[in-house]
Amino acid sequence: MGLTQFSSHLFEAGLISTLLLSSAIPAAACTRIVYHGANDIVITARSMDWKSDILSNLWILPRGIERSGQAGPNSIRWKAKYGSVIVSGYDVSTTDGVNEAGLEANLLWLVESEYPHFDGTGKPGLTIAAWAQYALDNFASVAEAVAALEKEPFTIVTDNIPGEERLTTVHLSLSDASGDSAIVEYIDGKQVIHHGRQYQVMTNSPTFDDQLAINRYWETIGGTVMLPGTNRAADRFARASFYVNAIPKDEDPNRALASVFSVIRNTSVPYGLTTPEEPNISSTRWRTVFDHKRKLYFFESALTPNTFWVDLKGIDFSEATGRVKTLDLGPNQDHTFSGNATAEFKESKPFEFLGLQ
Repeated sequence: MGLTQFSSHLFEAGLISTLLLSSAIPAAACTRIVYHGANDIVITARSMDWKSDILSNLWILPRGIERSGQAGPNSIRWKAKYGSVIVSGYDVSTTDGVNEAGLEANLLWLVESEYPHFDGTGKPGLTIAAWAQYALDNFASVAEAVAALEKEPFTIVTDNIPGEERLTTVHLSLSDASGDSAIVEYIDGKQVIHHGRQYQVMTNSPTFDDQLAINRYWETIGGTVMLPGTNRAADRFARASFYVNAIPKDEDPNRALASVFSVIRNTSVPYGLTTPEEPNISSTRWRTVFDHKRKLYFFESALTPNTFWVDLKGIDFSEATGRVKTLDLGPNQDHTFSGNATAEFKESKPFEFLGLQ
């Protein structure tokens, strides 16, 4: 190795160390990946990592629901164009979900998030609890969503996590049946959008630009030589980035699905893990995997032995006859379901998004 190359590696290692230290704050941790397979197979997977029960349930939401941004009198308002299946957080927010057009939205923690100031004037407000739902209700594709979000039609309004004295700070990922992808963050009060098929992975801190820089370092080493193995966000990002493109592009959708499940499990955090230096470390509570082509939305809890799925093709999302329904997943998502659970949903009153009335 020449002196110049050696110096370059030292510089990169120093950069990585600095960025890793900046992301060492104990917080919620999640991973999201998008797999591009053969025969137009596109699969999105995510893990939900949280330090306590996030009170999640599955919901079917039909078209035609009138919504408010829940930010007081000056709230953005819309009517759902598309039906969706979502996973709630505390039954006051949409943390993950897919719509009938094949668009997926995921919210993951990002402590560096800083949203524009909202004082009730100017652009209408949108509660952060409904940010993902706004995308699912209004857009069929990532490109369509990005074109609309670039115009910044609302101001995100954050609030404390239920039962905690800390603000919700998240970023949004979008993916669709074409394999397109987008990452939306608010850094220093400014919206930043990364749009393109190449943005297949998202985790948490640091910001997405810095995650990409860290990952470029690991790419120079090569995943078959060495991969970082801790549960820190940057390490999970590097492992997910390597594995999601190293697994086979199988023509059998079930085998492709098995490979994607393997990757998202590889980046999960063991349930109940505790370490003295990071007492608030988050365990993986549940995982979702969405087959965009077949419109099958899989759910896997850390506390149950079965993986089950919801078939969006078997749901009546129509405004006239569709109904809000829920699947009660139980405390810590410990209720067991098997196979196609679409028929297990029960009619329910819709939950209210966290925010001002």
